[in-house]
Amino acid sequence: MNRFIFCSLIAASFTLASAAHADLYGYVDTAGQVHLASSKLDERYQLFQKNPPPEMAIRKYDVMADATRPGLGATLSRDSTQPKASSLPAGLPAAQPRLIKASTSAPYNRMINKVAREMKLDAQLLHAIVSVESGYDALAVSPKGAIGLMQVIPETGERFGVADLTKPDANVRAGARYLKFLLGLFNHDMPLVIAAYNAGEGAVKKYKNSIPPYTETRNYVSRVLATYEARSGKSALQPAVGHIDYNRGKRVRAVLEPL
Repeated sequence: MNRFIFCSLIAASFTLASAAHADLYGYVDTAGQVHLASSKLDERYQLFQKNPPPEMAIRKYDVMADATRPGLGATLSRDSTQPKASSLPAGLPAAQPRLIKASTSAPYNRMINKVAREMKLDAQLLHAIVSVESGYDALAVSPKGAIGLMQVIPETGERFGVADLTKPDANVRAGARYLKFLLGLFNHDMPLVIAAYNAGEGAVKKYKNSIPPYTETRNYVSRVLATYEARSGKSALQPAVGHIDYNRGKRVRAVLEPL
């Protein structure tokens, strides 16, 4: 394994394992991306670290400092060591999270998490959107014709290869594909991605890559962000943690799978 990849795996492992106090499994894919999880999700995952002793968790910040020391030609995101942000982007209204009873969401949790893993999306982001869009009502239909858990309109479903949006699994896959497209289009700018999911990417582009001045959309962005933060315990406005950028544009990214 490349020395830099191995180092990034170790650094990311301290972040995950010290927080979860659990065994750590991982693998490195052909693109050099490091995948970490607290359980063996499939045959690719191998046991990397077994329930680290307390002294290793205590050294977490020292490991972070070592990884960012000049001379390594790399910077390791320290977002996990900083207080989480709780403020909304300027101009957005305050909002309460929409938290759904566990008994209501339970029938769909495993399926949503599976789609998130397959598409390399944040499962809590999918759950936050489902919570706000439909409240986990797979039969929900809006006055504008949006359907199902992720309230996907038929045109969007067709655009992303899904014809029957009444099936929960197909509905979530259509919504997840659209979300993945928006994340790429707006460079993971979460407020813009969420605004585009509600109003369409055309509306965001119309207002020069800003949140459109629609009351519904601005309230929607605030509520999804609040729901995400309440569910995950972190702000969606923070950059992803665990990636190392090397000189000449090379990058190794550690993907921390949902626990």
